Order: sequence, then structure tokens, then C-alpha cells
Amino acid sequence: MKTTTYKIYSSIAQLPSTWDEVAYENAFLQTHYLKVLEESAPTNMQCFYIGIFKESELIGVALAQYLNLNKLESFGERDKCFKTYIRNFVFRNFGSHALFLGNNMITGQNGYVFNKKIDIKSVGELLNECANEITLYFKKQNIKIHIVSFKDFYQDCSAELKKSAFSKMYEFNTQPNMIFKLLPQWKTNEDYVASFSKKYRDQYKRAHKKFEGIETRELSLDDIISQESRIYELYHHVAKNAPFNTFFLAKNHFSSFKKQCGNGFILVGYFLNKELIGFHTLLLNGITLETYFLGYDEQVQKEKMLYLNMLYNMTKYGIENQFKEIIFGRTALEIKSSIGAEPVVMSGFIYHNNKLIDKYFDKIFPRLEPNLAWQQRHPFK
Repeated sequence: MKTTTYKIYSSIAQLPSTWDEVAYENAFLQTHYLKVLEESAPTNMQCFYIGIFKESELIGVALAQYLNLNKLESFGERDKCFKTYIRNFVFRNFGSHALFLGNNMITGQNGYVFNKKIDIKSVGELLNECANEITLYFKKQNIKIHIVSFKDFYQDCSAELKKSAFSKMYEFNTQPNMIFKLLPQWKTNEDYVASFSKKYRDQYKRAHKKFEGIETRELSLDDIISQESRIYELYHHVAKNAPFNTFFLAKNHFSSFKKQCGNGFILVGYFLNKELIGFHTLLLNGITLETYFLGYDEQVQKEKMLYLNMLYNMTKYGIENQFKEIIFGRTALEIKSSIGAEPVVMSGFIYHNNKLIDKYFDKIFPRLEPNLAWQQRHPFK
């Protein structure tokens, strides 16, 4: 640790020339993705890029995001109850300035990567130091960071962090990450469907029957630009009806993504009578296929089982293009398990800069989480 240092950057133009070599294993820390954030991050988000050096050699890169929740139009409109009102009040007044070490826009351990071996204890210490420096940066601008969170660690990492650098922080587990490990014997979509038990094969057939009349096609950059307003309208409908939001995407986010990432970003449109009524997006990250944001017309979704068909289509793409796994993220757990995804627990660590609030965070935080009851499905024979 004595010879390990870090530097925090606020612009992609400032990054060291070897950044992408170090970030090779994770597309979400490479500059083409970071440029998407720089061009089209949510309006309430500011990104920081962290270079970690061994003497003068860049050996690790990380991402931090500041969120001003006061700029949000809504925290989510689906659950209208007293608990939701209290949660919103607490966040507005005691947690509106939040700093995340990691990427709050995607699910998974995508906050840092190293190309040289480094122990997890040192990683935690470095992330802590970076959080303190960014907090001080905002303090000098008369902005007090309320909450600092280190997000999305798999259980082996979180266990080590809990023993060392994050030992005094509150560890939380929100909804699990739904991950679908694709079996190597599935060479075609037909192989996948054949592995269902009768109940879930019937579900697949019923969904496809409902889907008749809808055309799907991958959209080019020009297509996305021409449909940008409609794409955003469909996304925004789904996003604002989520149980909880900390940001809303910028209106140019999807065209910026396609422009910067090219074939690494896929947007598939769903058309009924030549009108765009839904879309889903995919991010290609090595052997992993990551699902991203989607949107749909609520009425068509109900009539055509549109969301379920999107899940089947994303799975088909993963199988046919020989990905090893699909990251489906944290929402709609039960329906995702019905197509084969399984829950993987991920931990985050969090503290409040008000010592009194932080002392009771283990009591406060669980009361702010939306209630979740779901039944895991087991679709295969």
C-alpha cells in the first residue's frame, strides 16, 4: 500500500493513455462506455474516474458517481403508501446528496478492475480514501455529502471487506441480482425450449401466440436518433412506475450509447402496425450479456405479454451468440426466474456522515426498503 497511490479525474480527456488496457476485462470501465456517461449521464449525476497506480504504473481503475436527489422529479410512483411517503421525506431531507463508489446505473461488481494482483483489503482502503477525497471536494463547494455507498459486491468480496476496510459500515442486501447461467449444450433456442418442463413450455408457447403481429428488429444509430423521443417516452413510463429511482436517463442516452459503443450496444425495437410500442437493450461485456433499460406501451404489454417475450428474446440472443451468462438485474424477480434466471445475493456498504444517523443506520435503512415478496420458479425438467 505504501507505493500505491490514486488520482481522481473529472473528465475522460484527462485519463491516462493506458486506461483501456487496465480496464480490458470490464466494458463498463472502458473509455467508450465512460464517454456515454460524460455525454448523457442523468441530469442529477456527476461522474468521477479513479486511476490507481503502483509507483508510476496504472494498475487499476474505478468509477464514482455523485447523485443529487433533490433534482429528481420522482423517486418512483408505483407504491403509493405511507411508508413510501416517509421514505421520500427521509431521502429528500437527510440523504439527498449521495456518493456511490461503483456504478449506480447497472447491476453487478462493475465499480473497479485491476490488471495486477491486489488484495481486497487494500481495494477497500483505496475506495475509502477516494470517497473521503470526493466528499471533501464537495464540502469545498458548500455541498455536504449525506450518504456514501460502496455498491454491488459478490459474497466472497463482501465477506473480506467486512473484516477489514468496511468493518464499521452497515452492510445491506437489496433485491438479488438475477443471473442466468446458459448451459453449454444449448446450441439453439430450440434446445433451450426443449429443456423446459411442460408447464413452462406451455407458458413459452402461450406467450409466443400472444406475440403474433409484432415485428422486432435491431435499430441502427440513425433509427435510434429518429425514434429518440418515442424511445424515451416508453422508457420513462416504465422508469417512473418503478418502486424506487435515484435517477432518470438523459433523453439522448440511447443514441449516445450506440454512437460510442457501436456493436457493443444493441437496441431492439418492437413494432405493432409500424408504431414503436416497446424496446429492450443489451450490453456485450466479454462472455457476459448484460440486459439494460427497456420500455413499453402498458396496454400492449398486457395484451401481448410483451415483457415476457422480451426476456425470451434476450435469452435467445445470448444462446445463439454463445454467451456464458446473462445478467438480468434486480427487477421483476419472479418472472425472470420463470425463464431460468436465478437469484445471486450481492452486498453493498453504506454510511451516513451524520454520526447520530449513522449510529442507527441498521434500524433506519431496512425501513426505507420497498417490501418484496416473490416466489422463485424452477422452469426446467
